[in-house]
Amino acid sequence: MNITWSSLLSGKLALRLFCGLAFLFLIAPILVIIPLSFNAEPYFTFTRGMLELDPDAYSLRWYEQVIFGEQWQNAALNSLIIGVSATVLATVLGTLAALGLSSPALPGRRPLTALLISPLIVPIVISAAGMFFFYSSLNLTQTYTALVLSHAALGAPFVVITVTASMAGFNRELLLAAASLGAGPARSFFRVQLPIISPGVISGALFAFAASLDEVVVVLFMGGIEQRTIPREMWSGIREEISPAILAAATFLILIALLLLIAVELLQRPPKKRND
Repeated sequence: MNITWSSLLSGKLALRLFCGLAFLFLIAPILVIIPLSFNAEPYFTFTRGMLELDPDAYSLRWYEQVIFGEQWQNAALNSLIIGVSATVLATVLGTLAALGLSSPALPGRRPLTALLISPLIVPIVISAAGMFFFYSSLNLTQTYTALVLSHAALGAPFVVITVTASMAGFNRELLLAAASLGAGPARSFFRVQLPIISPGVISGALFAFAASLDEVVVVLFMGGIEQRTIPREMWSGIREEISPAILAAATFLILIALLLLIAVELLQRPPKKRND
């Protein structure tokens, strides 16, 4: 079978075109949000002035409302408190779980791994309902504690996956060498193991924070008036008052998610070799 350069080039062009269309299909609904957030009118549609690129049809009023509005400031503070707390807890628990799962002597590693990452598979509504009934029995609903624990449970699987992947290339003989030099388990972990697997730990933490920042279903089930996060405030805005301020808040979330993805990509790059 003879394959010509023209057929190869046409195949590459078709593949690139298909990938471009798939990317556009996925990203177009998100990109529409950004220009709509600059709408000077309180509408969720492109006005005639916006289509004609009239400068008067564009405004920063909705961004000012999100940045300086008291309800949005409280929501941002709640998202930050809950997100950071849940991320720290998820990172610690997920890393410990991944260390245990990476041990060759651990029986039933595959079932345990499936169990630990099940929050990524089970529909979030089911998880939220189960968490609601569990924390209701402890009288912890409508508290920051319940939200932090719930978001940590949802974020820990990301840490388990990334740290487990990092542990796959870890040489355990380094721990034996550290032990032979008198280092205890804790010192061996912090001085030898953690620096090597730190990219996986940080990547998992970033994913856990992103999951907490975008989560709304659990907050709807267990959050009270004082625990309104940014997604919860956006949900309320859609139901009660349709305002482009929601689009401005969504643009901020898109920007944060983009920055987190860039950070994860940079962490996954292999370190450059130094030329001695």
